[in-house]
Amino acid sequence: MKVRHKFWNWVRNEGEKRTLLLDGEISDETWFGDEVTPAVFREELNTAEGDIVLWINSPGGDCFAAAQIYNMLMDYPGSVTVKIDGLAASAASVIAMAGSTVEISPVGMVMIHNPMTISIGDVQEMERAIALLAEVKESIINAYEIKTGLPRAKISRLMDAETWMNAKKAVELGFADAVFNGEKNRPTSDEADGLIFSRAAVTNSLLSKFGQGKQMNKVDAESLKRRLFSIAH
Repeated sequence: MKVRHKFWNWVRNEGEKRTLLLDGEISDETWFGDEVTPAVFREELNTAEGDIVLWINSPGGDCFAAAQIYNMLMDYPGSVTVKIDGLAASAASVIAMAGSTVEISPVGMVMIHNPMTISIGDVQEMERAIALLAEVKESIINAYEIKTGLPRAKISRLMDAETWMNAKKAVELGFADAVFNGEKNRPTSDEADGLIFSRAAVTNSLLSKFGQGKQMNKVDAESLKRRLFSIAH
């Protein structure tokens, strides 16, 4: 079977280590279709032995694909070193949590947010979609909690706010263990603060600034929010 639309790529081994690249959107076609399947990834993962270096630069994608890759990497007998050289956002951040060690570029970023879906139907169908999203969120929190050790309530709030973290903040919060430049320890109070960016906080701040010159009604505020959210994506 000729496989197309793969979002991962194995490259030549470096000594005894295997190198896996994860670039672009995770499962931009379908994870369960005829071309790219969980079985294909598992087969390629298990074709050789040795430790793995996983390079990630991805905006995210299918959370179910990410969950299965996370599980496969967690079950892999060798160590998995994750290197975030650009962006590990959304579902890609879940895969990153499978690393025995997670390193991030000084200019890399991690983003976490709540799962999203599209649903069509009656009230019961909408309620099922809401229940599904709640369960998916809990499963994602499991991965973040295991890696970071943060309280589930704090992780949930970070996801609610759609949180972006630079390298220092990712290390500070436990989403990464070290920065590429050799920094191995978590930042202390004497070091520069890490940057944490919340889309919700920035949007509310902008709304406040827009509203200083004139009174904004509810319709204006909601319209501005939609425009800002559209730009953010």
